[in-house]
Amino acid sequence: KMAEKQEEPSNTQNGEPDNAEEGEEKKKLKREDLPPFEIVTGERLPAIFFKFQFRNVEYSSGRNKTFLCYVVETQGKESVTSRGYLEDEHAAAHAEMAFFNTILPKCESSLRYNITWYVSSSPCVTCADRITETLKKNKNLRLTIMVGRLFMWEEPEMQAALKKMKSAGCKLRIMKPQDFEYVWQNFVEQEEGEEAKAFVPWEDIQENFQYYEEKLAEIL
Repeated sequence: KMAEKQEEPSNTQNGEPDNAEEGEEKKKLKREDLPPFEIVTGERLPAIFFKFQFRNVEYSSGRNKTFLCYVVETQGKESVTSRGYLEDEHAAAHAEMAFFNTILPKCESSLRYNITWYVSSSPCVTCADRITETLKKNKNLRLTIMVGRLFMWEEPEMQAALKKMKSAGCKLRIMKPQDFEYVWQNFVEQEEGEEAKAFVPWEDIQENFQYYEEKLAEIL
């Protein structure tokens, strides 16, 4: 890579050194400084993503991105509700981490936060530990996580992490068909010019919900 770089002809001879350099800088930025996740707020996620990622199947091959839709109610002198969604674009940070790093980097101690997440799958061990720590540190934070699927729930390490989250006060729930419908109505792009399309449940949505709910009950 370095050798290639040196051989590239310099753009200075065409009399625009600044622009050329800027172009290079931009290229560099594109490659190296991509944020580890993309924060998409105020927008809605494409229906095709929702239908694939949120599907509560038992074997989630290919579903390695996390989509996290959030509702934050902040209760102070006035109550404020904000909502949006996050997706992890690159492997460097998961959506759960991104939420605490960017959407809610600090909790004002004078305010109370009721947070609900609708996530395609339950957090990994690292994210679960981060959630536990955050809840222990911020007693004014209430977190409910609605998940489509359980991630690696057979692993003892994962089960222990979920239990810790529960003992820190996190409510973990499996999404029911109505919850998927709620996400569909509130967080998914509707086609322009059409009446809002009704949510169409997939055929095994109820059985899969029951399956995961039993597993979660056993773990917790």
